Amino acid sequence: MSGESSTSPPDAAAAGPGRRGLIVFAWLWVGVPLAYGLYELVRKATQLFTG
Repeated sequence: MSGESSTSPPDAAAAGPGRRGLIVFAWLWVGVPLAYGLYELVRKATQLFTG
């Protein structure tokens, strides 16, 4: 019971170039719509509270 698992997943720095590209794509797939949604939220909230 050493506390460390021998089947721990590799981190992004140790991933190959194909895996790194997939990680970047996944972050963009989630991040772009999230950023747009937050932008629209702030814009509509500003309109709501400022008249």
